[in-house]
Amino acid sequence: MSQSSQLFRSLLDRCIETRASDLHLSAEMRPFARIHGQLQPIGDESLSVETMEEIAVAIMNDKQRKVFAAEQTLDMAVSSDSGTMFRLNAFRARGNVSLTLRRLDDEFRTLEQLHLPASLAELADLQHGLVLVCGSTGSGKSTTLATLIHLINCQQACHIITVEDPLEYIHKNIQSVVRQRELYTDVPTFAAAVRAALREDPDVILVGEMRDLETMRAAITAAETGHLVFSTLHSGDAVGAIDRMVGVFPADEQESIRHQLSGVLRAVVAQRLIRERHGTRRVPCVEILRINTAVANLIRRGELQFIHTVMETGAADGMRLQDQSLADLVAQDLIDVELARDLAKDENVFEARLKISLTEIEEFRAAEESAKQASSPKRGFWAFSKRGE
Repeated sequence: MSQSSQLFRSLLDRCIETRASDLHLSAEMRPFARIHGQLQPIGDESLSVETMEEIAVAIMNDKQRKVFAAEQTLDMAVSSDSGTMFRLNAFRARGNVSLTLRRLDDEFRTLEQLHLPASLAELADLQHGLVLVCGSTGSGKSTTLATLIHLINCQQACHIITVEDPLEYIHKNIQSVVRQRELYTDVPTFAAAVRAALREDPDVILVGEMRDLETMRAAITAAETGHLVFSTLHSGDAVGAIDRMVGVFPADEQESIRHQLSGVLRAVVAQRLIRERHGTRRVPCVEILRINTAVANLIRRGELQFIHTVMETGAADGMRLQDQSLADLVAQDLIDVELARDLAKDENVFEARLKISLTEIEEFRAAEESAKQASSPKRGFWAFSKRGE
């Protein structure tokens, strides 16, 4: 193993030791890692241009090198010597190789462990339709989807096909048969893989990302033909995701796409990660849009601006706005109230939900205390017993 490869491996180990979420490597710059949400240097010396080129050559196979040479960017996966998986993006900056790596969890965690709403488990029970998980890069979309796929795998006898770029979480067959396909290694494009999957008797299809018109078209078709389709989209909120998806299609197709989406879309989950109040980790702020009759009609008519009103009062259907999620996180003492106010889109919605959340928590604690007292031995009984001894 060359010195450059040894250095790369040692940086992966350092990333694991510090529980860093991301690792940034660039020529003529020290290595940086994102630890508890903050970028910090994890090396004293800058990486040379030659070292970065040697690392890139060492970690890529022939096909990946050709793709990188042609497109100047590449997504792939690498693993440390201990088996921890990393998602890697290679690109060029000022003509030199740069690498950004995201450390992936070693094992699947529950929705509760991830601080995700328990209601998301209902999405794993859907029989067909389209479910979108949205957010910016690094917002935890892939982790949420992997958790839902794992939930299906543990509870149902299904045929699950995933198309990813790259493979991030490795699913073993538990109750389901899971076949995972990687872009450029197993399939040429997302759209081609989805079309092929329709001939492979799937129950569930995971499309790693809605990147282009053809992928969106293929995913909608798969959902229309009775399959449950999960995918991701870069969007800051649930309504924006629908608007963006419709906007990708030519103007003369948008009305028919709205009709199709109103029929197949089941839920849109938008999330972002916020640094915890005590600074040891980040917790997800989750917005959930469930497609009921009212929302479907608004999508069909193109009146997306009214969906927020439905979401605000749609708690019974499992809906929540980002501002409501922020309030819940404050009430649970997970994030600072001032930070939440800065992030809130509508202060009135945030404050109203915060009052409700605080009241619910107080009532829960009071009920817990009452139950504890009711189950504990009476003081008078013990006093009488001791006097009688």
